Amino acid sequence: MTTHDRDTLLREAMALRAEQRPAEALNVLARLQALHPQFSRLHQERGHCHILLGEGPAAIRALGEAVSLNPTLPASWDMLEQLHRMTGDTVQASEAGRRLAVLKQLPPEIVAANSLLADGDLSPAEKGLRDYLRKDGDNVGAQRLLARIRQMQDAPDEAEALLKSVLERAPDYHAARFDYAMLLLQQQKHLQARQQAERLLEHDPVNRDYLKHYAAACVGLGDHEPVVDLYQRLLADTAQSGAEVADLRLWRANALKITGRQAEAIADYHAALTARPDYGVAWFSLANLKTYRFTDDDIARMRAAEAQPILQDMDRVYLCFALGKALEDQGDYKTSWSYYERGNAVRRASSRYRPEVAEACAVRLKQVFTAEVFAARAGWGLEDPAPIFILGLPRSGSTLIEQILASHSSVEGTQELTEIGRYAGELCGRDPDCGLPLDPEAMLRLTAADARALGERFLAETLTYRRLGRPFFIDKMPNNFWHIGLIHLMLPRATIIDVRREPMACCFGNLKQLFGSANQEFTYGVDDIARHYRTYLDLMRHWDEVLPGRVLRAPYEDLVDDLEGGVRRMLRHSGLAFEPACLAFHQTRRSVRTPSSEQVRQPIGREGLTQWRHYAPWLAPLHDALGDALTGYRD
Repeated sequence: MTTHDRDTLLREAMALRAEQRPAEALNVLARLQALHPQFSRLHQERGHCHILLGEGPAAIRALGEAVSLNPTLPASWDMLEQLHRMTGDTVQASEAGRRLAVLKQLPPEIVAANSLLADGDLSPAEKGLRDYLRKDGDNVGAQRLLARIRQMQDAPDEAEALLKSVLERAPDYHAARFDYAMLLLQQQKHLQARQQAERLLEHDPVNRDYLKHYAAACVGLGDHEPVVDLYQRLLADTAQSGAEVADLRLWRANALKITGRQAEAIADYHAALTARPDYGVAWFSLANLKTYRFTDDDIARMRAAEAQPILQDMDRVYLCFALGKALEDQGDYKTSWSYYERGNAVRRASSRYRPEVAEACAVRLKQVFTAEVFAARAGWGLEDPAPIFILGLPRSGSTLIEQILASHSSVEGTQELTEIGRYAGELCGRDPDCGLPLDPEAMLRLTAADARALGERFLAETLTYRRLGRPFFIDKMPNNFWHIGLIHLMLPRATIIDVRREPMACCFGNLKQLFGSANQEFTYGVDDIARHYRTYLDLMRHWDEVLPGRVLRAPYEDLVDDLEGGVRRMLRHSGLAFEPACLAFHQTRRSVRTPSSEQVRQPIGREGLTQWRHYAPWLAPLHDALGDALTGYRD
């Protein structure tokens, strides 16, 4: 149902009430509620109808639902105040009167925009605010609200500019600063986000929301050890039940896992599930340890939770992927695959990913970055060999190669850094569905000075992730394969390693892995992942043609067959001397943030190449969709 249809039904109900036909109006509203249960104004209208029928308790319940969804409904607060006074509930009447008084002090345009925003009507809310700001451009509350709307409309740069402007004029506007900090965190600008959280904590050192935000920014920066204690402190201040405890236990467990404290992490994941038994992400986090084995009781509890008819979509998705892994470990591959398929289907239904957009982007990148373009720009960028980019597709072995190289005394492993993708987005715009460059041709407008400045900016902005003082560091963002042209212009001496795994093994690994990043949404369907793999091969062949020898290909199976030979080859390409510690990579203690965090703490094995064969009876469509990539992936 469209917004127009939703509003048409509401107007129909209002007309029936105006004609003194409230029972018929409630029937219309019941139809509307089945389609739009979160629509606050339908619940307000239900309240009006129950009042007309003399049903005071039902009216209070309906109006309470309305203001819980949308606290900026003056009419609902007005009626609630009157109804509570009639029933003698002076406490609730006073609270409703206080909320109504606050709304009456605000400009009606801001109240109306807030109300529209609460019901998801972003465009009319934006228009109303822009009209108001043309008359009163100094209202920081209106600007803050407009920033929230623009953020929800996938315009984070404009939202950031609006909030910066608000804080320049009202530095003590703490609600706006918190919005700004959250926006920076969403954009993965973790250092700036932490700085804003520190300013908020100077104002209110015990504010739980500020402390949680500070912890999230620390995690983004790789500072995991201190947040373990911070989460524990927050847990000590709250009752041991409910959603907040589940969240805190989950976050603490994640930090423990990353730092290699697996037993403690498992205990915290189970504590989260004690607080909230259907907490899908906690079940999935146990599965994501890879080395954890579920008990029969665990599986029964997950199945019962997933079978609930009323369950948040993402809880269902997490439970399906956890059950897929649990049943895979038990050898029940048929049922395992059915859960993987169900989880992928639910996730894909809400995804905006379109494979044709990615394919078109690859075509345009090949047209932009020709051999002639690179020849004309020889000598551009910053001549610094420090960065080592490990890229390719997820589940190809990039975490393993990072662990091998980070075992070298001159190399520091960091994490999947977002800077390169952000620079491409700043230069070219970002497709809202795929996160890829909208206008790759814009990179041709870079000057030599621009390219060098970007290289300097990358080294400066990534410095916060480098803690060991080593001369080389790793950025293992897989999606950087889209940006090899930009990387070469910025940092012509940086090492680039393309990790590649046999197509069936790689694509199956992606289909059974639930990713937290919105940029991996090509992994939720057989056709999507097969097309993406083929697009990746096509673009990598282009980079090899226009930048011969620039990228080292590192097939995962070559490392399995000849670890020392593969390691020596990568070190040689990186300009590094061989060190035996790189062969004993599983003994290196460091934080690892990816789904392979536990696997890289074990010696290398062949399991990652053969697991898909257990599912061969259900993977024929994937085999067919990959086509000649099955034999040409090493070319």
